[in-house]
Amino acid sequence: MPKRQPLIFKLVSDRSSRIFLSVLAVVTVLVPLCNLVFPEGSALHVSTYTVTLLGKYLCYALLALAVDLIWGYCGILSLGHGAFFALGGYAMGMYLMRQIGERGVYGHPVLPDFMVFLNWQELPWFWYGFDSFPFAMLMVILVPGILAFLFGWLAFRSRVTGVYLSIITQALTYALMLAFFRNDMGFGGNNGLTDFKDILGYSVQADSTRAVLFIMSAVALALGYLICQAIVKSKLGRVLVGVRDAESRTRFLGYRVEHYKLFVFTVSAVLAGIAGALYVPQVGIINPGEFSPINSIEIIIWVAVGGRGTLYGAVVGAVLVNYGKTYFTGAFPELWLFLLGGLFVVTTLYLPKGVVGLFDRWKKQTDTGAGSPPPPDPADESQARPTKAGAA
Repeated sequence: MPKRQPLIFKLVSDRSSRIFLSVLAVVTVLVPLCNLVFPEGSALHVSTYTVTLLGKYLCYALLALAVDLIWGYCGILSLGHGAFFALGGYAMGMYLMRQIGERGVYGHPVLPDFMVFLNWQELPWFWYGFDSFPFAMLMVILVPGILAFLFGWLAFRSRVTGVYLSIITQALTYALMLAFFRNDMGFGGNNGLTDFKDILGYSVQADSTRAVLFIMSAVALALGYLICQAIVKSKLGRVLVGVRDAESRTRFLGYRVEHYKLFVFTVSAVLAGIAGALYVPQVGIINPGEFSPINSIEIIIWVAVGGRGTLYGAVVGAVLVNYGKTYFTGAFPELWLFLLGGLFVVTTLYLPKGVVGLFDRWKKQTDTGAGSPPPPDPADESQARPTKAGAA
């Protein structure tokens, strides 16, 4: 009787997953090491700014992974996942604001500075508990998860699909953006939450804290990848692909399609919320602009450029596009949006499987040219083989 392999080996059985996780592990070790060990004058030194920038890319990669899970494997094109990302960020931001205390501009021991400025007399009830890190982390998971569950339950049981679902998700994030812009909502209005001091007693500006946040972002990305792999490689994942390719036929076979879609949509929202929570202490601010529908559309571009339906392709696309954004917004700020739009058009027309698909195609061509000739086409064999009647 053959021994059963551990689950972790099954999840990384394919070569691409092993390469991706290996590269991520190397980066996770080397980047903080080069930042903390080597002095600034050394050629091996990595600046704190670069560590923070790479940490932000990792958060975006986790967000892209969450979108690829529902779009690439279940066919749910969400144009509102930026809302779940922002909600997770606000939960973390509220914890960080409660840690400021009397060190704020107005020196109030309880109320954040923006509440003192707006003449709030007491802390709103929904801010209670955010002085506790475990409670804040629980909210990072629950708030996006519950919102996604309620939204998905209403949408999927009503069989809203396709472009209609995309429009509704976009309307959701736009409505949240308008709500969070209001000063009387108690979330900082258009200025949002900022001026963070420390996290778990450690200064958010310290090099060591930035390195730890980078490592936590990398670990979260690796765990998120393994969770997504566990879903797509299971029987549930095969049903999700069936829903993506032929939803009506899958429903006709007896599957409760809305339950599968609701589950994967909720998991995706939780991953997006965790990405937002890791993003906020590294960039130092969270404001309603994160709810902007254009941000959610950009996430779709990341996934499309990297390779929809590959998981690691979504990570590659998020890193490549955001690196390009960092470079071109500094070199050609007035052309960046045109370049982004052009990139999406080129990907749609000429790279339907993204950068990862282009690499796979090149690899197959290289293997075919360098090795043995390609296997014969079964159709050609059937034509060349004589039939019984012909042989007789």
